[in-house]
Amino acid sequence: MVTAQKGILTTNNEGSFSNTGGTGERVLIDYKDALIDYKVTALPALQMFTERMNTDTGGKIDITFTLPSMAMEQIDEGTTPAYQHTKLRSERVDVREWGMAVGVTRRMIEDSRFNEVELALNEARRSVERHITKHTVYALFGLYDATLGTGLDGHDIYTNSPESGSSSVTDFSANIYGGFIASGGTVGSGRLYNYGLTSDADLVRTHYQVAASTSAGKVSLSDITKAIDIIGAEGYNADTIVISPAHYKSLLDMADFTVALTANTPRDSGGQLGFLEDTAGNGFVGTIYGLKVFTNAYIPSNRYGVFDMSVKPMAYVERRPLTVEEANPGFGIVGSYLSMRYGLKIVRPETGVIFINTGFLA
Repeated sequence: MVTAQKGILTTNNEGSFSNTGGTGERVLIDYKDALIDYKVTALPALQMFTERMNTDTGGKIDITFTLPSMAMEQIDEGTTPAYQHTKLRSERVDVREWGMAVGVTRRMIEDSRFNEVELALNEARRSVERHITKHTVYALFGLYDATLGTGLDGHDIYTNSPESGSSSVTDFSANIYGGFIASGGTVGSGRLYNYGLTSDADLVRTHYQVAASTSAGKVSLSDITKAIDIIGAEGYNADTIVISPAHYKSLLDMADFTVALTANTPRDSGGQLGFLEDTAGNGFVGTIYGLKVFTNAYIPSNRYGVFDMSVKPMAYVERRPLTVEEANPGFGIVGSYLSMRYGLKIVRPETGVIFINTGFLA
């Protein structure tokens, strides 16, 4: 049985609801003042995958990397060692401008029940986050997008058509956006160099792998161990797996997947409360083989990646952060637009391995 909850009396109906016999008007909630913003689990794409850089010039930016090049040599007494020089590799990042006009008018501000400016700016900020996340994910996983300029030759990097050419992925001459190492590379030139006692055959293995299962959303433990091996051959250590919600279900169905939480312990101790807050905030869902697992709806359901996040695979070059160009001084966002200028590219092609669940690699 449900007990009725009596309302608060207004000034027109003073006194107790039951004692005076008044009608006791019940207070209604005005939902125009109870606007609730949507909340989704964000993917901190820039923090996770990119090394941030700033530049004072626009257009194209060159980033230079040093390569392992010098070696000790045995010399005879009184002789001088041969002079050695540092080898360098250059990456060119294309910096472009992106903008958005927000349709807020003076009449909307005057007549609206809401704070239109605040609502518009909040949604604009969230849309920028969605754009950056999409741009990062499309670049990271090789997805084709004409506007973003990602993918290769009008297709994604995983296209089945051989005419796209794996050599284009290897030397990146046809892909200004960059990518990870593909098959056909040559050790000692370009982007591949010996490290440790790894054989050349191990170094030239492609970082774009067909997953053990061709079904979308399926994760195999053999894929993860293969990625650990490939990344380790380059001198790095895999520490992060990024998957879609469909892949997360696949992992949950595995007995080997362990959720990293301890019951009733505070966030600072890395326990349950901290785990739940991390999951809601950035999609961290647990660990497997010591690798942190993150899930997000922006990750494609037919591909996932394994990375060494101690060395960011991408460069985010910011020429100008998000700014508001005020068209009507004194009226804020009315007639104004937001814009930013940045570039994004994979510049460390050896620190990640991408798996695809369907088709074959070119």
